[in-house]
Amino acid sequence: MVPVGGSVTLTCNVNHSADLEYEWFRQTSKNSEKTTVAGESDRVLVTSEAGFYTCRARVKESDSVIIHETVVLKPRRGERQTQGPANQESRWSKWWPSPRPCNRSRWRCHAGGRKKHLGRTVRQVEVFEDLGAPIQIWPPLLPPLPPLPLPPPLPPLLPPPPHYIPIRPTVILLHTWPQIYSGETVTVRCLIQGGEGAQYEWSPAKLNTPLTSNEYTSITVTESDSGGYSCRGIWDNSFTEWSEVITLTLLNKPKAKLRADNTAVPVGGSVTLTCSVNPSSSSGWKYYWYRDGKSSDLVTSGDAVFLSNNQVSVSEGGGYWCRGGRGNPVYYTEWSQSVRIDTTVSNRPVVTLYPNWSEIYRGETITVRCEIHGGDTEWDYEWETNSTIKPPNQTEYRIRSASSSNSGNYRCKGRMKSSQHQTTEWSDSVTLTVSTSKPRATLTRWK
Repeated sequence: MVPVGGSVTLTCNVNHSADLEYEWFRQTSKNSEKTTVAGESDRVLVTSEAGFYTCRARVKESDSVIIHETVVLKPRRGERQTQGPANQESRWSKWWPSPRPCNRSRWRCHAGGRKKHLGRTVRQVEVFEDLGAPIQIWPPLLPPLPPLPLPPPLPPLLPPPPHYIPIRPTVILLHTWPQIYSGETVTVRCLIQGGEGAQYEWSPAKLNTPLTSNEYTSITVTESDSGGYSCRGIWDNSFTEWSEVITLTLLNKPKAKLRADNTAVPVGGSVTLTCSVNPSSSSGWKYYWYRDGKSSDLVTSGDAVFLSNNQVSVSEGGGYWCRGGRGNPVYYTEWSQSVRIDTTVSNRPVVTLYPNWSEIYRGETITVRCEIHGGDTEWDYEWETNSTIKPPNQTEYRIRSASSSNSGNYRCKGRMKSSQHQTTEWSDSVTLTVSTSKPRATLTRWK
């Protein structure tokens, strides 16, 4: 089987010592015609294409061989037989009659025959009698022998067909939350009943490292990790069905949300803070609380009362943040927005009007004053009114020419200059009403 994005190596084995060249053939199905694998003549074939493969071998054509024939002279009285060159043997495999004898003035010679030696025909025996100077006879060259017959073709080497095992694996996520966020650690696992000794193949193929692992862990999930995941088991030439696909949906990194039931801690009381992560279906979060310096000042049980996983009760003023975290290693959400909580002091301000007349007319001069009694603490002042014109954050608001725009309810509170989280409660409201017309004088005569 060709793995996804991989290849298969085939080897053609022939029990023959000769120098062979190979031919490879491929069928796309058992009933289709064989086609030659172009450009392949080696014993080993590497391919990534599926099909039925066969091979055959043949002996490579050798260079032509020149064979010499030597006439053999039979010895007579006083004659002796000698061998040919020192590198040739004098033993004969087979003799054939020589085509002719030979006679010279001092020599008598006879063509003796030829022998087959080491796969070649050789005639090279030299016999002479001492009748004078030796005579050397050279026969004509023999034609080359025909090539050896090719061995019969070997039967095709087909791999055994793959065997399917009717087992369906299951892919699970090793956490219970359905949403996965960018940068989070995710683990998926392939479960096969009775899968001892199996290797695991994953889809997509990028999960197949190593192939034998039955779980895949991504330390930092990115957009490319979104999608479906499935697996199957493999034993040699057998494998299971593919599991059902489990889909991983990747969302952007979430941001925590912080809410307070009050912005100021009442005297002797507390404020409840609630942290959450949207969407509300997200699960597995543990919430972390911070005061003023964010991560440098983690809120502990000594600073607050932990009401539940996502709620704390605080009695100390300051700036508060929260964020959620889950998994191992911990994956954190974005920081929440900050919430400023003030601590209320016992000093209660009072709003007064100067002059303190019951009715103010258009064009009059009036002063609205915020007074905080007790101690010599320096304060910053904050006003709240429903009038059209807002007073500045000072201890008093002087109206030089009153108009209907100045009519409304006024209240104030003070914040310590030395500690911006220390504040008073809001004062009681004082109502200022400016008449739209000037008063008219009435003359009365006394009797």
